[in-house]
Amino acid sequence: MSRIAYVNGRYVPHSQARVHIDDRGYQFADGIYEVCAVCDGTMVDDDPHLDRLDRSLREMRMEAPMSRAALKVVMYETIRRNLVKDGIVYLQLTRGVAPRDHAFPKNPKTQVVVTARNVKPHPAAYVEEGVKAVTAPDIRWGRCDIKTISLLPNCIAKQAARENGAYEAILVDEKGVVTEGSSSNAWIVTQDGKLVTRAPSNEILNGITRLAIIEIARREGVPFEERAFTLEEMRRAREAFVTSASSFAMPVTQLDDKPIANGKPGTIALRIREAYFRHMAAQAEAAA
Repeated sequence: MSRIAYVNGRYVPHSQARVHIDDRGYQFADGIYEVCAVCDGTMVDDDPHLDRLDRSLREMRMEAPMSRAALKVVMYETIRRNLVKDGIVYLQLTRGVAPRDHAFPKNPKTQVVVTARNVKPHPAAYVEEGVKAVTAPDIRWGRCDIKTISLLPNCIAKQAARENGAYEAILVDEKGVVTEGSSSNAWIVTQDGKLVTRAPSNEILNGITRLAIIEIARREGVPFEERAFTLEEMRRAREAFVTSASSFAMPVTQLDDKPIANGKPGTIALRIREAYFRHMAAQAEAAA
């Protein structure tokens, strides 16, 4: 079966999906997006994702293209047409098509693209052995809280990770403080067993998986703190992991060619990961 994309009111073969060359997403990265995990055909944490989408729309001064209910229908229909069982659904909104000019166009029409695909499970070694990360300078703009499609600095960092055989790049500011990963939120477990991740601000994206894991940690009785931590603190941590809609909770056992702790996935990271899978499965079961 060929893949199907939704583009501005039409379901079309993925290979034939097109946007205009004057779309402001193409010209200026003037748009936002969401990526939602799909578990057994069900979107995971869809309302929190769409809450964040609404926030991004407000911050970007963009109009919603349709109601939330209608958007969910489109997303689920795209999932259905692509026979997605376990994977992701991707939603992108741009300010619209207009003659190229930096200023916002008058009466723009928000453009909508939705795609969905199955995703293979991570290799077992990723969880059994953990993954490698490298550090990279955080050169992004000052509004990382908006989930914008302007991701060039993230791409540069991710490419550096790939070229060094690493799964992720950990971004570090000019003061030596960890912000987040190139496409994930960063977490550590301190030597006294406290789970730590950076508090939401304009300097990080408030990840939906991040929010779910905070609630999981509270339910599981894991001591937890939202605060900034330094790169050196991450190097000395008892455990480290990253979270996202596609990484779930991924143990990081090596940073810049040096092991974190004993170089093995930690018990808290693995406990959180298993609890997150139960969280996803519960939503799929409830929707069945």
